[in-house]
This record gives sequence, C-alpha cells and structure tokens, in this order.
Amino acid sequence: MIRYEVEGEIATVVIDRPEKRNALTYALLGDFLAAVKRAGEDAAARVVIVTGAGGAFCAGTDLADLATVPGAQRGLRGRPDQSERWWPLVACPKPVIAAVDGVAVGMGAEFTSQCDVRIASNRARFAWNFAHRGLVPDTGAGSWLLPRLVGPARALELLYSGRFVAAEEALALGYVSRVVPPEACLPAARELAQSFLAGSPFSHRRMKELVYRGLERSHAEHMAAHAEALTACFRSADHKEGVAAFLEKRPARFTGQ
Repeated sequence: MIRYEVEGEIATVVIDRPEKRNALTYALLGDFLAAVKRAGEDAAARVVIVTGAGGAFCAGTDLADLATVPGAQRGLRGRPDQSERWWPLVACPKPVIAAVDGVAVGMGAEFTSQCDVRIASNRARFAWNFAHRGLVPDTGAGSWLLPRLVGPARALELLYSGRFVAAEEALALGYVSRVVPPEACLPAARELAQSFLAGSPFSHRRMKELVYRGLERSHAEHMAAHAEALTACFRSADHKEGVAAFLEKRPARFTGQ
C-alpha cells in the first residue's frame, strides 16, 4: 500500500510493502502516482518527503507482477509528454526530499533521482540495474537526470554495470546530501523539510521549474523565463510579506500567493 499523511505542513508518502522490499506492482505504481499528485495539490502541505517502510526504499518493479503483462505493453505508462506519469516527483510543484533507507533499485533508484534532495541512511544502496534486465532506465531519469547529477561518465559506468552504490559513495558523488544512521533517516529528512518551510512557496514553485526546465533550455530561453518568474515574485504577496517580516524582525507568514 501507499500511505499518505501530512504533519506540520510536511507531506510524507510512504511505499509500504516491506515483505517485497517495497517493490511496485502496476496497481501500486498507480497509487504512488496518485499520492504524489495529491501531495502536489494539497494546500496543507508545503514540502514532500518520499520514503519506504521496513528498512527499504523501493526494490523497483515487482517482476512477478510484470510477467503478467504482455511484453509490448510493459513500458506503456503514458505518452512521452505526460511528465506527471513518467517523472511525478519532478512534476510535483513543491520541494521533494527522498529519505532512503535500504535498497533503492531500478525504478526505486529512478524515483530517488527525481527527488530534489536525497538523505540516505548508512545502509542505503542504489542500483540502476536495467542492463541486467535488457532495459534502459525505465522512467528516463537515469539517462537524463542522473548524468546531470553525477556527470555523464560516472552515470554511464553505473548504468552499464548496474552495480550497487553504497551510501558513502553516493555521498562522495554528490548524489546524496547527507548520510545518517537508519533511525535518523526520516527525522533528518523532516529537519531539512522544516528548514524549507522558512521559504516562500511562491518562490519554491518557480525555483523548481526554472532549475528543471533550465536543463533543456538555451541560456536565452532560460533568462526570459527567469525574468518572467522574477517579475511575478516581485508582484507576489509572499515577496511583500518577506520584506515586511525582515523589517519587523519576525518570522515570515507565507501563503504562497
């Protein structure tokens, strides 16, 4: 099952199938996509954490379930332009943090790439093992986002070999921001999420879009989008509140407007 909860403006999406190390069936994947969409639209949530239950993040696609689907239909998740189906965590308009304890393999590793920031436990392990199954990275994140996170040569080495990357190596690569003991993984993600709450949701939404869209735009296109976003920010209630809070020496009370 997929659990969804909101506490203190932080939404947590939990993949909860520990008996299968949180491997995703097609039905569970649909529930996961729905939960991420819900988090993106939930006015009570300003930051999103994605994690797994029972000492694993996600062991990828459940191959027993996959075997029940005709081969030609297995990758048909939607049209290529339906980014919310392929890259739901990138499409989410809010900051998304991965709290990775245990294995993140295949689609599980892909989902960590789609998160904005990654916190790992010291027993976390990542593997893009698609070559072992005769596939390319199934969401496209491993072939687009991963090279931009760790560099093309390192990404290709990981994709070609399909080997496991331990937490400390992931930290050295800059793939994860922090490595903590297993019991501290989710609290560390919540601590980071709490620090994000000091910022403006209006700004966060536009920052995220500028960063991800900037990976595909020319410099001129990016600066045009930047100027538009900056103008919108200057006109926003959040900017007015941010300035007032500074001048009045108090915490800002942002509304995202």
